[in-house]
Amino acid sequence: MGVNFKVFKKCSPNGKITVYLGKRDFIDHITGIEPIDGVILLDSEYLKERKVFGQVVCSFRYGREEDEVMGLNFQKDLYLASEQVYPPPEKRHENLTKLQERLMKKLGPNAFPFTFVLPANAPASVTLQPGQDDLGDPCGVQYYVKMFAGESDTDRSHKRSSVNLGIRKIQFAPSKQGRQPCTVVRKDFLLSPGELELEVTLDKQLYHHGEKIAVNICIRNNSNKVVKKIKAMVQQGVDVVLFQNGQYRSAVASLETQEGCPIQPGSSLQKVMYLTPTLESNKDRRGIALDGQLKHQDTNLASSTLLATPDQRDAFGIVVSYSVKVKLFLGALGGELNAELPMVLMHPKPVKGKMMLRADSQAEVEMFRQDTVDQDLEPIAEKC
Repeated sequence: MGVNFKVFKKCSPNGKITVYLGKRDFIDHITGIEPIDGVILLDSEYLKERKVFGQVVCSFRYGREEDEVMGLNFQKDLYLASEQVYPPPEKRHENLTKLQERLMKKLGPNAFPFTFVLPANAPASVTLQPGQDDLGDPCGVQYYVKMFAGESDTDRSHKRSSVNLGIRKIQFAPSKQGRQPCTVVRKDFLLSPGELELEVTLDKQLYHHGEKIAVNICIRNNSNKVVKKIKAMVQQGVDVVLFQNGQYRSAVASLETQEGCPIQPGSSLQKVMYLTPTLESNKDRRGIALDGQLKHQDTNLASSTLLATPDQRDAFGIVVSYSVKVKLFLGALGGELNAELPMVLMHPKPVKGKMMLRADSQAEVEMFRQDTVDQDLEPIAEKC
């Protein structure tokens, strides 16, 4: 019995260059990033006196396309990896993967393998949600594999003889939970004998997308003020590293209540408030960070960015973080009391068995059109 495995395929407009990738999501393990490995198939005519180059391009858009006037350009393309794929180098250091071996055997002598390795501090795939009236490509970080024919890897490629296939660099949640977040804040008042104390605890540090967050709140009012209202929220922090003042926060889930209020002097209150940050409740809000998106695929709120060290941030990256904030309202004269706890929001690492490629394996091929970087044709399946 054959084993099915999925392959992504995209051809150049002139049909001379075809790229095959086994997957489009490449995992950042913090210590290193999965190599990008695949195969290109060249037309026989292209094997005569031509060179084919491959690159991994990180496209960073930091301004709206509609604002690009009088020569302004708000997009930077970073070439993170580049090599000559054909003619192949005489000495190839890396070993071929099972997928590459299987595809090369199936596609014939005009198939050539390629492998790209990204730097450890390459930014994550993140998109900033555009507003309803925004036109053009959204701001954020996108990746694509580019193959083109030319004399050198710095040649300006022609659209007819080039292929751009979108990919993503993603992170999954670590397997171990961190320390349970907890904080206590106090506020004293003029002519008040005691303090107002707010203790906030989360049931854990790491949450998965769609999971309910339990915020445990304990209020001890030893002051002469009255707590009139309680508000809890999940805040998404976005740091566009390129700009000195590129940090901002947005509430992606919030809940306000007067249950148990007013809290009079000398009394206390314990309660649990539940929050679930989702994209559905933040649709069309400009600036909300989303996970990098491939065409015709659903996405979600951006996952927390994990860094090995704080100074590892790439200058062209977007760092996403989350925190839970609890606010007590004491009226016009009493002011507010705030407590904040950091948390991590990510996808769990998928659990799946190791794929075995055998001689009778069948490839399910998903094809893409070359009109844009990644505008999908209706996927079709064929057997290699």
